[in-house]
Amino acid sequence: MSGRLQRGRLPLFVAAMVAAALIVPVPASAAGPLISQNRPVTASSSENAVFGAAAAVDGDAGTRWSSAFSDPQWIQIDLGQSARVDQVVLAWETASARAYTLSISADGNSWQELRRTTTGPGGTETLAVTGTGRYVRLDLTQRATQWGYSLWEFQVFGTQGSAAETLLSYGRTGAASTFQDDPACGQCTPAKAFDRDPATRWATSATNGWVDPGWISVDLGATATISKVVLQWDPAFATAYRIEVSDNNSTWREIYSTTASRGFKETLTVNGTGRYVRMYGTARSNGYGYSLWEFQVYGTGGAPITPPPLPPNPTFPGRLVWADEFNAPAGAAPDASKWTPEIGPGVNNELQYYTNNNNARHDGNGNLVLQARREVTPGSACPVDPVSGSGTCQYTSARLNTYGRFTFTYGRVEARIKVSSTQGLWPAFWMLGADFFDKRTPWPACGEIDIMEHVGREPNNFYSTLHAPGYYGAGGFGQQLALGQPASSAFRTFAVEWDSSHMTFSVDGNRFFTVDRNQLETTRGPWVYDHPFFLIINNAVGGDWPGPPGAGTQLPQDMVLDYVRVYQ
Repeated sequence: MSGRLQRGRLPLFVAAMVAAALIVPVPASAAGPLISQNRPVTASSSENAVFGAAAAVDGDAGTRWSSAFSDPQWIQIDLGQSARVDQVVLAWETASARAYTLSISADGNSWQELRRTTTGPGGTETLAVTGTGRYVRLDLTQRATQWGYSLWEFQVFGTQGSAAETLLSYGRTGAASTFQDDPACGQCTPAKAFDRDPATRWATSATNGWVDPGWISVDLGATATISKVVLQWDPAFATAYRIEVSDNNSTWREIYSTTASRGFKETLTVNGTGRYVRMYGTARSNGYGYSLWEFQVYGTGGAPITPPPLPPNPTFPGRLVWADEFNAPAGAAPDASKWTPEIGPGVNNELQYYTNNNNARHDGNGNLVLQARREVTPGSACPVDPVSGSGTCQYTSARLNTYGRFTFTYGRVEARIKVSSTQGLWPAFWMLGADFFDKRTPWPACGEIDIMEHVGREPNNFYSTLHAPGYYGAGGFGQQLALGQPASSAFRTFAVEWDSSHMTFSVDGNRFFTVDRNQLETTRGPWVYDHPFFLIINNAVGGDWPGPPGAGTQLPQDMVLDYVRVYQ
């Protein structure tokens, strides 16, 4: 026998009886038929040839798949064709999963999350889900035992073939009662509601469209059966509206109505047939017009245009794809292949002048130091410094970014940092959407992910915050972490785990803030984080949030970085 740990085995007859007691062979009445049995299946590993992945889809309660004894693992079923999936049954052997993610994909690359848990109960889990795709995958990240993961059966229920629900409105032609085109909302045409870009929007005209009623419609290209409509509202939403369908873009039939909309994201289950679908608003939420970030129509038929695939979700903790360990000689500038210095005055009423790496140097001990110091930059212009009374920039510091060197979508991002901390200091480790430069997308539409911010007037606190249309600036969606000790007293590891459905922020492994996509969209505003971002590190002086330096400010102040790493 090899030196590898071996699990104790139940006698085959007893194991089969236990498994049969666990498995629910018939789905709930609301679910479709079993569509996964004997379908092709792959897995990250198998304990040995006896416990291959095919055993999890063979319909035999006495056979099972069992993985290697490590994290993470996965198992994936190919349903053979697109299907609308409404239920999944996981019949676990004792070696179950505490934490896993269940996902579905049309192509095996871009995944939609169906279910996520970190408190898996084991036994038989019957999961009601909603999703459309050909591939169903279980990503397993935490074991319940010292062994691997083991499933008697992995069953998928739903409806295959032409009945599978798809996005019908993407890229289709739209029309509206009016649209806005001015400095406040340039070219906010109907097409912006059908582009699957949650940072662009349709809005009624500010000159003649802030009236009731107001409407937007989409031509699906051919007759379709409509089963779902998703509305992602701007703050200018309809409190009362109807969803209507038409065969000729003239005679309309109502398939949904409300007089009590709360705005934000609404997912409406509907039933109707037609070529055209319209949102007809009859009462506005405020003195403005009507505005939608997204108007999505799902169903069957029509003439759907396939949208570009979304980025694939990572598996945490993932594989290291980019890093800077800052192992350069003392006095060396930041690695120019990884970092670009931003030069000039800051934003947000900051008082420093960012230099061309004069304030960013390696210390020779495996660290990069961003130093903020009191130093006049002749010929520069900053907000008036209350200490000196001068509008010439009285401070210098450093701000570096990876744009043009490294951008990425999703993953685990972490940095080990010892922050600066005194009145008027504002060190930060954060990310900005690459389209800010690529497409000149304005902030906050490009999206901002603040992994760590510290303001010196709150010596014990850190913040993690998101900024996007609907929640930005002082109204950003974030969380404070109070340490109970000075933030600058030691190096600390700041991290975010980011995928298509959530972000989880942590300090030294303490997960203190999780953003759930669905909750964000239904309570705050659109999720604009499914595209490339780049990294930024900076040590700001002054600004709207920390306030200016004062009599008690101690300079120079060093923000010291041990490493920055990205995993996918």
